[in-house]
Amino acid sequence: MEYGFNNVHQGLIDKSIEGDGSAQNRLYMLYSKAMYNSCLRITNDEDDAKDVLQEAFISAFKNLRSYKGNAAFGAWLKRIVVNKAINHIKKKQLETASLDMDAHDLSLDNNTEGQEINYSAEKIREAIQKLPKGYRIVFSLYLLEGYDHQEIADILGITVSTSKSQYNRAKKKLRELLTNETYGHET
Repeated sequence: MEYGFNNVHQGLIDKSIEGDGSAQNRLYMLYSKAMYNSCLRITNDEDDAKDVLQEAFISAFKNLRSYKGNAAFGAWLKRIVVNKAINHIKKKQLETASLDMDAHDLSLDNNTEGQEINYSAEKIREAIQKLPKGYRIVFSLYLLEGYDHQEIADILGITVSTSKSQYNRAKKKLRELLTNETYGHET
């Protein structure tokens, strides 16, 4: 098989295609933590993230022959993981936050008082988990997973402008959550 991308784990992928369980286990061990984190950012529930992760790996191993080597294996796998996570949320009938498309401009300075504030990764993660589901999903897909707004719109079945608006609202809400926590204000 000729590949357009030099994948460092191609030997494991080839053995996994042949049904080698130890190769599949090794691929799982190499990628499961990063993929779990992607699941968790989208589902915001540890049990759901674990379930989605397992479903995604089962699907990936069943469809491994469709991996053409045109991109990194991790990118191919992440697409499966993200799609499974989104489908899981849709199955649970969680709707994205409703939007007023006539919303005013949401671009704000990061800090209106002109002071530099540094937040720990844990505080930011906690604040992201507090975002409304629709905001959190778009924010995670765009900023943390690297999808563009067109891809997010396609995945979620929303418009590009809705994706952009939800992302901007998520940033604003995240700033509010972090600022209120820093200065001890209630949200």
